[in-house]
Amino acid sequence: MNPAYVLTLSCADRPGIVHAVSGFLLQHGGNIEEAAQYNDHDTGLFFMRVQFACANLSPDALRTALAEFAPSFGLRWTLHPLSEPVRTVLLVSKEGHCLNDLMFRWKSGLLRLDIRAIVSNHRDFYQLAASYNVPFHHIPVTAATKAQAEAKQLDIIRSEGADLVVLARYMQILSNDLCQALAGKAINIHHSFLPSFKGAKPYYQAHDRGVKLIGATAHYVTADLDEGPIIEQDVARVDHSLTVEDLTAIGRDTESQVLARAVKWHSEHRVLLNGHKTVVFK
Repeated sequence: MNPAYVLTLSCADRPGIVHAVSGFLLQHGGNIEEAAQYNDHDTGLFFMRVQFACANLSPDALRTALAEFAPSFGLRWTLHPLSEPVRTVLLVSKEGHCLNDLMFRWKSGLLRLDIRAIVSNHRDFYQLAASYNVPFHHIPVTAATKAQAEAKQLDIIRSEGADLVVLARYMQILSNDLCQALAGKAINIHHSFLPSFKGAKPYYQAHDRGVKLIGATAHYVTADLDEGPIIEQDVARVDHSLTVEDLTAIGRDTESQVLARAVKWHSEHRVLLNGHKTVVFK
């Protein structure tokens, strides 16, 4: 089987981009297996994802050729060999539903990840990490030690060569500096009651107000709390007969599923940033 790659690109829209990209791949022995494109008429930008096989050139040779080809269209591009899973570090606090779900999907071969470490401000999940043979790092966080804790976290992320950081219910607000260091490669999950029900016990607040929809949002992390580019969302209908515990359980299931889809699409290089939005080639 020939080596497979994913090429993603964006540029100002103009005639001939698809023809040129297809011709470039043909010229270098590439066989297109999957392709998707999107023209954003509001911004005038063009986005494309191409999955192709190519036995003629190495990844480095392909990147060199792309670097020579890209300026003619002003392309911003990335090239990823599909044989290389995305190196990932997971952050978690005391709620483990998203962590458990991601670990199971990864070990089951459903996520193209290489989970290098789990980092937590609590010790609750060290045994779970050990059961998957994944290093566990306990880094307590207080107001006084936040800067030092984040420095340790970033050191682990960099030493593991992580290209993706997943906040799997990590209940600490990241500093602006850490958000900038992780720009475009950190995914967070939260319930979609925001901004209506802030703070502790949102499901109690929602139950008290008689909500009829429960939802979750997965997005890229930015310095604007819970306002980063959205990757995926979902909702579940509820009614007056359900208890707070019922709402919480449904909410956790929704969060787990939404986060798993966002991580899967990111790991398959299907998500392209478009300003404060995303383009997702499912």
